[in-house]
Amino acid sequence: MYEKRLRQGEHVRRFAIRETGGAWEVRAEHDSEVVKRARYDDWHRVERMMLVFATEVASLEQAGWVPD
Repeated sequence: MYEKRLRQGEHVRRFAIRETGGAWEVRAEHDSEVVKRARYDDWHRVERMMLVFATEVASLEQAGWVPD
């Protein structure tokens, strides 16, 4: 549903939102470490997280991170 993966040198950032059985799993990773993981059944919370992720991705891209 939503997935962005960025790289800068050896570092990777990944942002993902997936539908899982009537709910959505929201996940952010830095390299191989999970830094955020949540499960929402309220679509409005998912929309907010998509906006948060899009803002963070834009900021990282401005800082030189590139799609992986």
